[in-house]
Amino acid sequence: MTRIIAAFDSFKGSLTSREAGEAFRDGFREVCPDAEIVVLTIADGGEGMAEAIAEGVGGEMVDAEVSDPLGRRIKARYTVIDEGDTAVIAMSAASGLMLLTPEERNPLVASTFGTGELILDALKRGCHKIIMGLGGSATNDCGVGMLRALGYRFYDSSGEELCDTISILERIASISTAQRNTLLEGVTFTVAVDVDNPLCGKHGAAEVFARQKGADDAMVERLDNALRHYASVVDARAADVAGAGAAGGMGYAFRAVMGAELRSGIDIVLSALRFDEAVRGARLVVTGEGSIDAQTLRGKAPAGVLAAVRPLGIPVVALGGRVDGVEELRAGGFSDVRAITPVGQPSDVAMQRAVAIENMQRAARNLALSLQLGEI
Repeated sequence: MTRIIAAFDSFKGSLTSREAGEAFRDGFREVCPDAEIVVLTIADGGEGMAEAIAEGVGGEMVDAEVSDPLGRRIKARYTVIDEGDTAVIAMSAASGLMLLTPEERNPLVASTFGTGELILDALKRGCHKIIMGLGGSATNDCGVGMLRALGYRFYDSSGEELCDTISILERIASISTAQRNTLLEGVTFTVAVDVDNPLCGKHGAAEVFARQKGADDAMVERLDNALRHYASVVDARAADVAGAGAAGGMGYAFRAVMGAELRSGIDIVLSALRFDEAVRGARLVVTGEGSIDAQTLRGKAPAGVLAAVRPLGIPVVALGGRVDGVEELRAGGFSDVRAITPVGQPSDVAMQRAVAIENMQRAARNLALSLQLGEI
């Protein structure tokens, strides 16, 4: 019997990881009804990470009331595992881009304060280990909102306390730990990042990601300069650490201020799912997410799946709603890269859940036919 592993990240705005995998399974079985399709829920550090790990190892989903990126009170969820000792938190649950309408997006003001509140909630429940997923953020605040929620304080050169995002980044002269929450003592953080970008510059948090969060070119330049100034005060060397630019500089906050290790998010999830065991004996592994391009190779979920499977000699095919740079992706190791969206279909139509399911099923049928013809 043909065994296929379907391990998709979410198609943001359209399908969850589980929905994408199940749509693929249903389409593939229309051509190969006897195929064994194993659907795995994965994530690379952003939305869905807590759910993916909970599904893989078991755990309790917990609700907490926190601030969204604009300070409005919302309910956010995280997962508690290891008999209550470990919390798995995706910062996107409190500070994610999906929490704002396009008109509300503004990285000069959006804050990660709610993510800090999620951490505090977990600590109050008795968690001593935090697995923090970075990705899908609406913010570019270098984690200062989160740090303020945890008791860190920021001051300008005259000793005035700074509270809002851009003021802290542009005017900081010192940072104080005098009011740092005592619950943080003895807590260990494992930080999952979905990209390897540094904090500043051409490949930094502002230049690469801020536009999708509502920034125009002038705002991008202002934010990059602000991040550079902030890092010059806090720890200039940490700004160049791979992953420091993740989630609008949250990677930098954990590395430079909290001393945490940054690790590939998809590697953490795949380890929790015992992915190496799941793929044994598979004929093909299929992965993907909503948008696949050259950035995918810089730590995104499909690249993590590829890295885990490649040594086993099993072909890996990537499917995306939007695909760009196919030749570069193939050169990176994918056996094939395909867009599930038909040519000419408007993106607003393609992102509708029912249409996305239909597109995925069609792509799965075509892939099954290619497999039967020996093209993969």
